[in-house]
Amino acid sequence: MTGPEGVGESAFLAQLRRRQPEACERLVREQLPRLLAVARRILRDEDAARDVVQEAFAAAFRHLDRFAGQAKVSTWLHRITVNAALMRLRSHAARPETSIDALLPDYEPDGHHALHPRAWRQSPDELLRREEVRTLVREAIDRLPEAYRTVLLLRDIEELDTAATARLLGTTVAAVKVRLHRARQALRALLEPRLGDGAH
Repeated sequence: MTGPEGVGESAFLAQLRRRQPEACERLVREQLPRLLAVARRILRDEDAARDVVQEAFAAAFRHLDRFAGQAKVSTWLHRITVNAALMRLRSHAARPETSIDALLPDYEPDGHHALHPRAWRQSPDELLRREEVRTLVREAIDRLPEAYRTVLLLRDIEELDTAATARLLGTTVAAVKVRLHRARQALRALLEPRLGDGAH
């Protein structure tokens, strides 16, 4: 979507602000799959994800004049989508939050693992290139309690920094760091039986 030195991006933004049909169609065509994937990961509901993405596009087109252009349009749209998905999550968050403790590895009183984690035969990057492993990881992430799952998604999947994640979730940087650490621990424990040494 961008040309050398951002010239293409600036011209594209100008076209969007003039509501040129070709530019608007291009934005939707190029960004829809990625934004749907983001919304699905957060909401785990196809209809809700589609509603959120539709809301995000509508909001973006309404507020194009306010967009300063300091980031890419795609980055701005991504943030709008994440915001909309999190708002939808909060609006349905009446159910009590479940504890993550049952998913965490067991520790001895001296702080060492009760069961020593086995080394993974392949690196995480190598493992994630396999579709069946990606499916296992998605299923494991979905087992995490909402507050921890969301932090993990925003930090490790959507690659937002800690401060941005804290702002989006309305919490502190320290809380994000603690939740992320515990979420990663729980995810490792969930994947260990399938991906530890000897898993193929």
